[in-house]
Amino acid sequence: MEHELWITKLFNDLLGSTAGSMLESMGLHPHNPARAFTNYVAMEILVAVIIVAVFLYLRTQLSVDNPGKLQHFFELFHDFTKSQAEEQCGHHHGHEFVPMVMTLGVFILFSNLIGLIPGFESPTQFIFVTVGCAVLAFCYYHFEGVRIQGPVKYAKHFAGPVWWLAPLMFPIEIISHTGRNLSLSVRLFANMFAGEQVFLVFLGLVPLGIPMIFIGLHVFVAFLQTYIFMLLTLIYLGGATHTEH
Repeated sequence: MEHELWITKLFNDLLGSTAGSMLESMGLHPHNPARAFTNYVAMEILVAVIIVAVFLYLRTQLSVDNPGKLQHFFELFHDFTKSQAEEQCGHHHGHEFVPMVMTLGVFILFSNLIGLIPGFESPTQFIFVTVGCAVLAFCYYHFEGVRIQGPVKYAKHFAGPVWWLAPLMFPIEIISHTGRNLSLSVRLFANMFAGEQVFLVFLGLVPLGIPMIFIGLHVFVAFLQTYIFMLLTLIYLGGATHTEH
């Protein structure tokens, strides 16, 4: 059984039995119904609450004449996401994908970074969390492909360039698209898990000064993995919504 973080213990003490009963009513059976929250679930909820709080605070501080550092950061984040979306998906539809992709990116970034705070863990170092993010991206780009191109035209993407190759291309394309979930989830999970373990090992072996180097490396990896996840999602969106002329 995993060691409970203090935040997980708090959730379980307050809401564990209620959550366990709800899960059992849906046919799901947690290992301990009285302590239904795991560390990664509690950390995901905490990250979501922090994000909402940050944006509610940012909303009160928005200024055209004198923007603060937090506003500058998220404006740069938005502009960068928009430029990447238009580059990968075209100017006609690219901007439509910015809210979803940026929301996913902000969640992943905060999840990556929160593990640097003592007493917390990055939820993205758990494969269940990264698979959830990957499945969300997977469902979203297929939904947008069907919405923009229509179900029949979108299905032709899987049939190959000529009709007589369709029986071969359909299973290949389905396997290829399904494998994107593995690519997105394992890459993010492996990098964040390795980064946290290296930092914790060095923190226990040497004085604080040297682990500070690994804190910088962890921050870099957190931003890099967020960028890669967002970029791949946009590339998949571009492929799903691209219209041949």
